[in-house]
Parts: sequence; C-alpha cells; structure tokens
Amino acid sequence: MPRTLRASDMVTPGSLGPPPSEPTDGEQAGQPLLDGALSSASLDTLIQHLVPTADYYPEKAYIFTFLLSSRLFIEPQELLARVCHLCIEQQQLDKPVLDKARVRKFGPKLLQLLAEWTETFPRDFQEESTIGHLKDVVGRIAPCDEAYRKRMHQLLQALHQKLAALGQGPENLLGTDKPVSYRTKPPASIHRELLGICSDPYMLAQQLTHVELEQLRHIGPEEFVQAFVNKDPLASTKPRFSDKTNNLEAYVKWFNRLCYLVATEICMPAKKKQRAQVIEFFIDVARECFNIGNFNSLMAIISGMNMSPVSRLKKTWAKVKTAKFFILEHQMDPTGNFCNYRAALRGAAHRSLTAHSSQEKIVIPFFSLLIKDIYFLNEGCANRLPNGHVNFEKFLELAKQVGEFITWKQVECPFEQDLSITHYLHTAPIFSEDDLLMSLLSILPELPPPERESNGE
Repeated sequence: MPRTLRASDMVTPGSLGPPPSEPTDGEQAGQPLLDGALSSASLDTLIQHLVPTADYYPEKAYIFTFLLSSRLFIEPQELLARVCHLCIEQQQLDKPVLDKARVRKFGPKLLQLLAEWTETFPRDFQEESTIGHLKDVVGRIAPCDEAYRKRMHQLLQALHQKLAALGQGPENLLGTDKPVSYRTKPPASIHRELLGICSDPYMLAQQLTHVELEQLRHIGPEEFVQAFVNKDPLASTKPRFSDKTNNLEAYVKWFNRLCYLVATEICMPAKKKQRAQVIEFFIDVARECFNIGNFNSLMAIISGMNMSPVSRLKKTWAKVKTAKFFILEHQMDPTGNFCNYRAALRGAAHRSLTAHSSQEKIVIPFFSLLIKDIYFLNEGCANRLPNGHVNFEKFLELAKQVGEFITWKQVECPFEQDLSITHYLHTAPIFSEDDLLMSLLSILPELPPPERESNGE
C-alpha cells in the first residue's frame, strides 16, 4: 500500500540540513539558511540540496516543496537528469571499480528519494527517457547489492500501476458537460427526474460529495503549478504544460456543470409551485453540503440559483422560504475576500484535524477561490530575488497550501454511493442561460418579453 502523505510531511521546513557540497555562484557558506530553514538560494544550490549522499538525506518537507515549485524554473525531466548526473559524479559511479561500502550507505537513500518522487509526482515519469535515467543510475549501484535492482523493479511496477490509474481521469466521468441547444432539443422533450430519483437533500449532498472527492482524487499537486507556468515569449501563446492540467480543468468543468444543472432543474417545471419546490430542495441540499464541509458543491448550487433565468423568477421566489438561502449566501459572500467562507473553511479544517469519524474529515474547498489563491502564490514563486536567487520562502507558502489540499483530497468518502443519482448528475442534459430564458418564454407566454425582467415572470 502506498504511504498516505500528510501535510506535515510536505510543508514543515523543520531544521533542514546544509547542502552537502560547497555553495556555488558566489554564495557564501550559510547564506541560503535562515534559522535552520532555507530562505533563498540559487537554483543550482537548491538542486544540490535535493541530492542525497552517503551521509545526507533531504527532509521530506524539502523534497515535496522543491519538487512542486522547481518546475517554475526547470522541467521535471531535466531536473531528474541533473540529479542523476550529480549522484553519478559525486559517488563516482562511473568508475570501473566502485567503493562498495560507500555505495551501500548511499544506495538506500537514492532509492528512497526516487520512491518519494515517483509516489508523489508520478506524472513526472510518463516519458520513457525519464524512466531511462532511473534505470541508468540504479543500474550503476546494483552490482554492490542485488537488492537494489529488486527494489527498483518494485518501484517501477508501482509507478506503472499509478500511471495507469491516473490515465482513467475524471474527464471520462463527465457525460454532457456542455449545455445542449434549445433549438435541437427543446426542454419540453426532456424528462426531468432528479426529485424522482432523490427527494432527500442529505442524500443528494452525500452523492455530490462522492462526485467531488472522485474528481479531486485525480488532481496531482503539480497541476497547480503547471497551470501557471510562464508562457514562452519566443514560441506561441500556448502554455508549456497545457496538456498536463487535464484533471484540474475537468474539475472546473464539473463545477460549471453543477451550476447549470441546478438552474436547469429549477427552470424546467411549468408551474410556479413546482419551481419553488425545486428551489427549496436545492437550498436544503446546499445547507447539507455546508454541514458536510463540501464548499465546492455549496458554491455551485448558490451560483446556479443566482443565474439570471432563476433570479428573475420573482413570483416563484415569492413562494420560497428564503431565510436559509440568505444565510448560505452570507457564508459565501465575496466581501472582504470571502472572509466568511475562509472562516468556515478554517473551522472545517480544524474539525478534520481533530476528527473522531471519517465524515468529520471531509473538507472540499471552493475550488475557483483556491485556484485564485494559488495563482498569486505562483506569481511570488516565479519572481526571482534581485540577486537572482529563488525565493524558497515563497516555495514553502505554496507547498503549505497545496499540501493541505492533498491531505483533504485523500479522505475516503464515508457515504454509500448511489449509482443512479451520480449517473444522473453526470449525464442529465443542461441548458445555457440563454436557452433557459427561451424556455421560460415558452412556458410563460402571457407576459410580453419587455416586461419579464421588471415584473418577474
């Protein structure tokens, strides 16, 4: 079983040992260290700090932090090549006769580093040339202990299994992620049955949590950095890593789909009483999502109910008990940089740390805001200091945010899955705002179009 990563493994700088070789690029000894933790250094020094020796091994916090953010400056394949080259050079693994005693002290540390790298960032090893670097460096130490070759074989097996599982990404889960056309498929021809499948708000909130955690499971930590890697000004405007953020993008599509699904479900019934019933149902679902700690589904539901086709149904809303909805809107109010939501998120995160049950561990953040926060952290990481050093303190801030997210996404969903409900959430047709407005025109023909917005319906 792969080791479950903890946030403390990834973001606690602790007392990082000094780099195992002399500083380069004119740095003075000790300059990269502040109170025992790295503050800033050249990229070469930070790479050197990653390389194990017979007597040194970098802390887990450093490994995760550097492997996550270094891709802002160097591609993972090139980084691995440089690490392997330094290992070969420093341990003299290219010599005809090896110092077996020294290699036996170094070998387990090298294999441990490779195991942590492949476990946490398996997508860095999708290219065959990258696997070649692993085989080459381990092949050089294998004559000193055949157990190294066996351990390498196990490592590669685990890596291939992980890559195969990640290949079945969440984009395959989504059915109709784009709105269908009103002209090709009129709403009246679509049989809506969400309340027929699930009339219990708590049950739907549970199934939404199932979908959220399944989507999150596929997102690798590196996607949060690769989504914002600077574009090459000499090439096209296409980001260098645009093909490596599919899971992150699929999760954003899921949020948008849920927004449109909520609006579509509300607008489809022909009678105000039925529409009001659906609105009140989704308000209760949103409240249960809040109680569970599923803030992403909560925000999607609120966003769907605030879409123009829904918000302009004044006569329908007049039949709705809106007190609970206003409380939820207040919790997700963007005022003060979402200060109310951030307070609720901190509360959920604390509950997760002290959880007595698996349900209390659930924390699903409002993803668009998380992406925004990480964007600004990436901006800070990507900017070098005036002396050309990399700002490692910013690396730590980014690693803390991403590491916390990884801890949350590893939580196993405690609720029993209902495939009929999750299938409906993935495949039910949805309509765009314009098409929903057209559908309202067809079911409310008694009001002339110019009066609809001012008079309600």
